[in-house]
Formats: sequence, C-alpha cells, structure tokens
Amino acid sequence: MKHHRPPLFLILALAFSVNAQNEEQRSAARTLRQVVDFHRRQVGHEGAYLWTYSADLTKQEGEGKANKTSGWTQPPGSPFVGEAFLKAWRLSGERDCRDAAVEIAHALVRSQLQSGGWASHFDLGPDGARRYRYRAARGKSGGRNLTTFDDDKSQSALLLLMHVDEELRFQDAKIHEAVGYALEHMLAAQYPNGAWPQQYDAPPDPADHPVKPAAYPKTWSRVYPKQRYVGYYTLNDNNMSNIIDMLLEAHRIYRRADCRAAALKTGDFFILAQMPDPQPGWAQQYNREMHPAWARKFEPAAITGGESQAVMKSLVSLCRQTGEDRFLEPLPRALAYYRKSQLANGQLARFYELRTNKPLYFTKDYQLTYSDADMPTHYSFKTGSNLDSIERAYQKALKMKPGDFKPDHRAVTREKLRGSLAGRAQRAIRSLDARGAWVERGRLRYHGDDDDTDRIISMRTFAKELATIAAFVGATP
Repeated sequence: MKHHRPPLFLILALAFSVNAQNEEQRSAARTLRQVVDFHRRQVGHEGAYLWTYSADLTKQEGEGKANKTSGWTQPPGSPFVGEAFLKAWRLSGERDCRDAAVEIAHALVRSQLQSGGWASHFDLGPDGARRYRYRAARGKSGGRNLTTFDDDKSQSALLLLMHVDEELRFQDAKIHEAVGYALEHMLAAQYPNGAWPQQYDAPPDPADHPVKPAAYPKTWSRVYPKQRYVGYYTLNDNNMSNIIDMLLEAHRIYRRADCRAAALKTGDFFILAQMPDPQPGWAQQYNREMHPAWARKFEPAAITGGESQAVMKSLVSLCRQTGEDRFLEPLPRALAYYRKSQLANGQLARFYELRTNKPLYFTKDYQLTYSDADMPTHYSFKTGSNLDSIERAYQKALKMKPGDFKPDHRAVTREKLRGSLAGRAQRAIRSLDARGAWVERGRLRYHGDDDDTDRIISMRTFAKELATIAAFVGATP
C-alpha cells in the first residue's frame, strides 16, 4: 500500500530537551509513566480496554458485561483509549505513551475480522477465537464475521491503526498490512449509490441495489415489522459521517485516491437521500427502494432531526475540503425545513412522521404515539438544534476561494507552560490514588440492580486527565 511520509512527532519529542523541564514537570512525567504502566498492566489486557471498571478491578463492562480479556471497539473502548495514549505521546514525548498506543493497535490487529473490520466486542482469550472469525485464526474459526460501522466502531478502530501506522513511519508490518486489508474490504462493501450498511460480511451484489433517489413509500407500518435491517443504508448514529472522516484521513495519510473517491461518493448519496418536499431532510435508514424504513422497535420509518444535522455538517465539510459546491446544494432547503420543524423549546424531534411532519414518540411499552408524556429514558427522542452553527458553516463555505480548500487535519502541538495548565495538571495528579488510577463515584450499568459497586474507573475520565498531565509534561517555556 502506498503511503505518504509526514513529519514525525518524534522530531518534536527529541527537540524538547529534558533539561528544559522544571522539577515540577519532571515529577509529573514520573507520575505520567506510573499512570500508563498501571493502566497497561492492571486495567487493560494486552491492549484490550473496556469502558468502565470497578475500582477494585474485579468487574468490568463495555456496552454489556465483559470478562478481563475483552475489549470494546465503540468509544470509549480500545480505539478511544489508544487515541488518548497517542495524544499523550505527542503532547509529552514520553515513549511509554506511544508504546501503549502501539499495544492497542496490535490488539486490534489480533481481533480484526476476516470481513475486514471489527465487531462491537472482541476477546483476546480462548473464547474470542471460538466466538469470532478473526483473521489471526487463518480461516480456522467459524464464528461471527460481521464488520460493524454502528456507533463508530470499525471506523474508530481503523483510524487508530492508521494513526499508529503513521506515527511508526509505516515500519510495523502487521499494523500496516491490517490497514490495507481493512480498507480493501471496507471499500468493497460500499453500495453502488455511495451508501454503507450498518454491518456486512461480504460485498453487496450491485444488481440488488439500484441507484435511485429517496422517495416516500405509499404506505408504512405503524407497528414494528421485526425485519432484519443491518443491510439498510444506515445514517443512524452518524455512521456514514464517521466513514467519510475515516476515508478522508486515509487519503491524507496514504494519498489513496480510491478512499477520497469513496468519501465523495458517500456525499453524493447524502444528496440522493434528501427527501422530496414537503420534508427535505433525511431518514435514519433507507431500504433498497430508498424509502425510510424501520430499524429497532423504537426507530420507525420517519424523517430524523438528529442524524440529519450530521449529514449537513458532512456536506459542508466535503465542500470545504474539496471545493465541490454540489455538496452545498441541499443545505438551504434542509435548513429552512428543520427551522420550521423545531419544537417549542427549540429542540428537534428525533422522528417526524412521513408527510404530516408530526413529531413521533414511543411509550415505555414501545407503542408509537404523538405524545411525549411517557417516553423510555434509554434513547433520545428529542435532540438539540445545531442549525445556527450549521448555517454559519454553510455561509462561510459559500465564500471560500479555491486556495482555501484543504483537508481537515488538526495536529497535536505542544502547549505553552502557563500557570493555568500547571494548576490543572496538579489537580489531576492529586486526584490519583496510590496505584495511578482516577477513581470516582459511579455504578456499573450492566451488572444489575444488586451490584454494590459505587466507585469506578472510567476510561473517559482517564483520557481527559491523561491529556492534562501530558500537556503539562511537554509544555514549553
């Protein structure tokens, strides 16, 4: 696989002399190494990380209970933790942080499916080899082989592998090969119209997926039809927006024109998927007829006020990065429609009924209703409005000139040594326990009401505080 050699963050690390650090920074560096060592040896398992752990490390979970040898791909699982370690390396120059990120990358190589991506969960123990069809098993496993894009799972896993590959100057053969394999198989999973499934295990048959614009069905069921939906054209949880970001990052790092083309083709699908009047927005998922369709029992065939905002942001981003103004064409009609559809409190409904545009909700026993009086609490049936910021980004994109169009890439840079940074770092250090863990009040969500855990280790908190200490360690005068 061809690749582009960017400037190394290692140059920054070497350029920052240890002698330039004050004693407080050197002490913080020792603490940083302790934190990294504790989490590598005691919290994670050979690079596999979950979301939350009991403070005594006897229980752990992602989006469900898990054993000690398990990892989760959905943030804040293994890829999220790996990006946190990588950021800490770039901020501090502490090699232990980079090594921890590399370890996670190797865990993802070991858990890569033969279909090219990753499942929600993986297990580096014997159970994993029986449960999943890992590439590492070399075809010996007959387990689950569904690559999932749901909730930024395979996207975040591949992004971490690419970022570690870039950091290592593409010299780690296993990581580099896994990236190429993932991109090859993911690109093959794209539908002819530019869309992507929620999950796949093999490339689609183009004959089964004619390219056509979005349309309203003649009728739609108000009762959950219990149909398999993982192959639908899925915008839910911003899956395709995350895929666009992943593909454009692959183009930046490896100069792969096929990845850029696939990202733009996804933008073309967004244009194709905009519903006609009277509701020129987007659905959470479409069937092969390009009709809005049901997914789970609380996700009806409807126009969405949630994922549609991510679609609009992605269209603006594509224009900003490529200069192709066709991606802006859907915005005026969509913005006007969603402004007209705002609820009395300024929010947007997650679902609007087809054609009537009435907000749709569910009761706690999952009956479709127009009333928001008895909604389940596990799912957001109302969402915040970002229409003003989308409008500003759209107007800014309209005024851009050819020289302004460039890829989105925010490199991590060293911070200046300021008192406020030192204060934040010292607070983070003081809140550590003797082991090097940030323990906080909280519960494990998936261990049942009888679980008595009230102190936890959260990987979101870990990532935030790790970055604070790393920024202080590497801060320049």
